[in-house]
Amino acid sequence: MTIWLDGSLHEADSAQVSVFDHGLTVGDGVFETVKAVDGRAFALTRHLHRLARSAHGLGLPEPDLDEVRRACEAVLADNPMPLGRLRITYTGGLSPLGSDRGTADPTLVVALVETHRRADTTAVVTVPWTRNERGALAGLKTTSYGENVVALARAREHDATEALFANTVGGLCEGTGTNVFVVLDGELHTPPLASGCLAGITRALVLEWVGARETELPFDVLERADEVFLTSTTRDVQAVRQVDDRIVPGTPGPVTAKAMRIFTERAAADIDP
Repeated sequence: MTIWLDGSLHEADSAQVSVFDHGLTVGDGVFETVKAVDGRAFALTRHLHRLARSAHGLGLPEPDLDEVRRACEAVLADNPMPLGRLRITYTGGLSPLGSDRGTADPTLVVALVETHRRADTTAVVTVPWTRNERGALAGLKTTSYGENVVALARAREHDATEALFANTVGGLCEGTGTNVFVVLDGELHTPPLASGCLAGITRALVLEWVGARETELPFDVLERADEVFLTSTTRDVQAVRQVDDRIVPGTPGPVTAKAMRIFTERAAADIDP
């Protein structure tokens, strides 16, 4: 396996980042995960634009998106596989120990691993911890993922693949790496970005291709929603068959099944929508 690191490809064993990299010591970095199909990155332009927005929000230097695109193309060409998970990581680079940044250039890493098509349905749990919709990192895709690690471990303990968060005012927000949609009386809803959720790429495409209302929803909507589904780069549209101890009947329901079908068709027709 070859990995792009700061301007060139390296074998995985020789792709080394300093132990003083700010992304390692304090989580000062941003990243994107991109689905790769037969050597082509899906929705790469949207992912690059979000990478730049996250970097700006974190106060990192603006990434050279042309370089990032070249890095992605080089990694994809050098590591052929039918379905892959392409990871772009951009950090504060070599810095002193502590929160202050140094003067070194940022670190750019692009790596690819093989993955497999997700199941059509899954189980999720709710967790007692909250997303801070007013926090400095709200809406940014940063490498500060400690909260997600803890929540996802809770989900795995309960044979689930995702954990869902409320925000500080008790509204439905998002999962550790997903956006969430619910169906109420036949109508599709998803929390607005003001809830603190990430502006997911798949979320945006579902809004454009399928249509849904961005609605402030109480967290307990999960107890009564007719249908629930998740969206993410690696899941596309995935129906939720169980939330905690509640079985969601008829999964996938008609609205979810339609969203799955439309997303699959439109994504196959345009690799960079």
